[in-house]
Amino acid sequence: TTKIPFRLNQNQALITFEDEEVAQRLIKMGKHTVNLDNKIADVSVKPFTLEMGIKFELHVTISGKKISVSEVPELSIPEEWVRDKLELNFYKSEQGGGEVENVSYDKQSRTAVITFLRPGAANGFVSCTKYPFFVNGRCYRLSVFPNTDVHLEKFQLYCGISKKTILLKGIQETEDDEESVQDMIEIHFQKPSNGGGEIENIKYVSKGVTWVCFEA
Repeated sequence: TTKIPFRLNQNQALITFEDEEVAQRLIKMGKHTVNLDNKIADVSVKPFTLEMGIKFELHVTISGKKISVSEVPELSIPEEWVRDKLELNFYKSEQGGGEVENVSYDKQSRTAVITFLRPGAANGFVSCTKYPFFVNGRCYRLSVFPNTDVHLEKFQLYCGISKKTILLKGIQETEDDEESVQDMIEIHFQKPSNGGGEIENIKYVSKGVTWVCFEA
């Protein structure tokens, strides 16, 4: 299940009823007079709607034939020679490499992708983060990391509407603590005489902002 966040602002409350008919009836009534510790508060009841959002599955596949290389040193030799030296370096690899099928080298970003001929040849480099690169008698350290293919699946837009939940706005501040005010609101909206019914969940915020998560 996907968790969808909802921003509950100061002096607001969310109430989820067991029966959606109760919530819809209260929304149609619009305004309610609630007794908060002998203080009369007029609150407005609004439909509860989650903002437009996106959910998707992210799939990452690690290649068994390719590795990505960065921090290739800037050398005063033709690019083709750099590719050849990279190929030789990984062909002799003690990490398990082997025969190289292709070397894709980008001088500007100082990166390369090494493709081995044998499937699984790249697996030996998964735990290797730095790798020696010998050129003209000097040893450089290349950053080596797995080559990954990332793609999205089940891409969906959503706009959640809960018919069982209402949003209360305009709850006046009182000297009582947050929990006490929440209890008074719950008592009011549980009474059938006030148009209410059995409450499944309630959250009231007296100060600041709270994020409430809903399952999609």
